[in-house]
Amino acid sequence: MELPSLASIESASKRVYAHFNPTPQYCWPQLCERSGAEVWVKHENYTPVGAFKVRGGVIYMERLKSLAPSLEGIITATRGNHGQSVAYAAKSVGLKTVVCVPHGNSIEKNRGMRLLGAELIEHGHDFQEAREHGERLASERGLHWMPSFHEDLIQGVSSYALELFRSTPNIDSVYVPIGLGSGICATVAVREALGLSTKIVGVVAKAADAYKRSFEKGETVETDSANTIADGMACRVPESGAVEIINRHVDRIVSLDEHEITDAMRAYFVDTHNVAEPAGAAPLAALLQERDRMQGKRVGLILTGANVDSSVFGPALLGME
Repeated sequence: MELPSLASIESASKRVYAHFNPTPQYCWPQLCERSGAEVWVKHENYTPVGAFKVRGGVIYMERLKSLAPSLEGIITATRGNHGQSVAYAAKSVGLKTVVCVPHGNSIEKNRGMRLLGAELIEHGHDFQEAREHGERLASERGLHWMPSFHEDLIQGVSSYALELFRSTPNIDSVYVPIGLGSGICATVAVREALGLSTKIVGVVAKAADAYKRSFEKGETVETDSANTIADGMACRVPESGAVEIINRHVDRIVSLDEHEITDAMRAYFVDTHNVAEPAGAAPLAALLQERDRMQGKRVGLILTGANVDSSVFGPALLGME
């Protein structure tokens, strides 16, 4: 898969800003003290749906509508943030949205998708089973199947990395969680387009480490399960295009246990009073795991989203996980 050019990233950014303003990046002294590094947090929890995915959604939907103006609706699969992004973007261009989620999905993310106008269908025990069901329904119901990893999504999501790199020069490393790969591939794309030397560090959960295994083996590796609190990283079947980009351009991938993730959720709230969903807190957890290695360095953390159920966040905040 080809990475987007700087010109296409800049063009996409302008189109994203027709929907919302750039998100901030802040250097929090409390996180600097905690980690020993100069920490810059990219606050994707401040988008209209509380997560970075919406950037790609609006670009994908804009292009789809121009190519198929008579299209009535789309269908996709998600654990939540992609689905909210799609519902938000589809509503803006007048398209119906159907979203497949696994049984037991986030109650609050489900509510958010419904309030954005999406029809929800529950199927399967994880994202992959919901995805396969959605692909079957697309042909049965005459809907456009929208993937969770696509060039248009990367192009739109690249806008957050462009904001970060242009506002905060000379970043040594950026930690990015890996779900299906649009966020980290977008960060790679901007690093390459700007000709920077910043290291890109991927982050996964030990319980959902398909991308780390793929990185280590040099080819796509599937796992049998992806049972982690970090639903945004709960992938067991990686995207081959994402694996190709990650394996070629990413410096390393850090894996986290569940306690490291929930500890980082608590640290974000204690230090900054921001709510971070498990995947959004994972970059901080990875930095803290690599604290000795990153002493004194300027580091970027992508806080990808804030969409966590209160039933999950409460125990994490109290250290009761």
